[in-house]
Amino acid sequence: MIDLSKLTTESRNPDTMGLDEMTPTQIARIMNQEDGAVIKAIEEVIPQIAQAIEWATESLKSGGRIIYVGAGTSGRLGVLDAVECPPTFGVPPQMVVGLIAGGEKAFVEAVEGAEDSETLVQRGIKIHLAVKRRYRNRSCCIRQNALCHSWTPVCTFHWL
Repeated sequence: MIDLSKLTTESRNPDTMGLDEMTPTQIARIMNQEDGAVIKAIEEVIPQIAQAIEWATESLKSGGRIIYVGAGTSGRLGVLDAVECPPTFGVPPQMVVGLIAGGEKAFVEAVEGAEDSETLVQRGIKIHLAVKRRYRNRSCCIRQNALCHSWTPVCTFHWL
């Protein structure tokens, strides 16, 4: 099993350790600084993002759908994006779906270890196979957690 304590996604940000003692201006500055780090990180993976956009576009053009699979906050954001696609883009709800490790409960309450649960991974694989049969290998799966070590078997294929 992976030692999660050594991952930056599972540890406190040293720059915000004194957050409770900062002024509102200091808090706003540190938030802005952290947002800047996101922009730099995205710049480094623009080619991969472009490839994902191509896969998603091909999937939708061929009658498939986009399936977000994630855990924790990343999984919640995938579900949120999927829920917003119908009103924003006028697409049917089944065209973009979000699956979160731990199920619907994990959307409103932390289900610690859900991404590491063999039972939940097996359930995810069953969902994967059901989707594969229904959409005949036309759907694009986007995995969304920092590690994706347990969910990887569900989404090792860009095309389901």
